This record gives sequence, structure tokens and C-alpha cells, in this order.
Amino acid sequence: MKTQKMLIGFLFCFILGSVSAQEKELKADTINGTINNATATIAELLNSKTFEFIANTVFPSGGTPKNLVGSGYFVTFSPEIIISNLPFYGRGYTGMTMGRDKGMRFEGAPKDFNISDGNDYEVKVTVNGESDTYAVSMSVSVSGYATLSISSNDRGPITFQGEVVAVQ
Repeated sequence: MKTQKMLIGFLFCFILGSVSAQEKELKADTINGTINNATATIAELLNSKTFEFIANTVFPSGGTPKNLVGSGYFVTFSPEIIISNLPFYGRGYTGMTMGRDKGMRFEGAPKDFNISDGNDYEVKVTVNGESDTYAVSMSVSVSGYATLSISSNDRGPITFQGEVVAVQ
């Protein structure tokens, strides 16, 4: 009798486990389908070289992270012009007058605009601004989340996290 109850309990757990495994497999397929669609969308967006990075967090060198959600900070990429409207927190080397800092605000024609894909997409571009040269490097995941780093001749490097979206 005891053996029979154990056998019934074992069969019940086995059946319940296999139903649960099938449900998880179905959910994974749905998620993978969504990820594959997102991958195609991000790939198309980046390959068009016309997209926008919306900053959510800034990581100054040697400073604490700052939340930028809803602040309207962005970088717009296109084959003709790169426009940056980002804040700057960090060390300036030359050309920065106290109280007159414009942040990482610049625009200019892109040089060496390269996009490569691996596990993540890598965007690298150089922009000659009005008085400085900016090296922009961005890593974009298949879901559209990105980490953008900017270095220049006159300032210390700075990193932002955010997302890549279509230009509005």
C-alpha cells in the first residue's frame, strides 16, 4: 500500500513536471520570437545610420552616477550630421571657463562612421566640433539598450547608458 502511494505520487509529480516544462518551452519560443524581431529592428535601425541615443544615466569618471531619465538628453546620428545634447560632469583640460560649460553639446559631420555586429552592435564615429574633436563609441544590445562613451581632446571621458530609438 505504501509502495503504491509512493508510485502514484511519483507519477503525479512526473506528469505535473512535464506539463510545466512544456509551458516554459512555449514561453521561451515566444520570447525568442520577440527577441528575433527586436534584433532585426535594431539591425535595420543601426545599418540605416539614422537613429537617436536617449540618455538615462551618466557615469562621470571618478564620480557617482546621475539619473537623467526625462531630462531630454540625446545624441542624434545620421550620415550627414551628428548632434549631441548631453551634459558633462568631469575634468576639463582646456577651453572650459568656469560657469560657461556647455556640456557635451556639439554637432558636426561624422568621420569614420563604422557599425559592426558581434554579440552586441558597436558604433564608432569621430566628429569634429566647433573647437574640439569627439570620439564617440557605443555598444548596443539586441534589445536596444546602449552604453555610449565620449572622449575629447579638452575633457575627460564620460559614459552614458540609455537606449537607441528611431529618430522622431
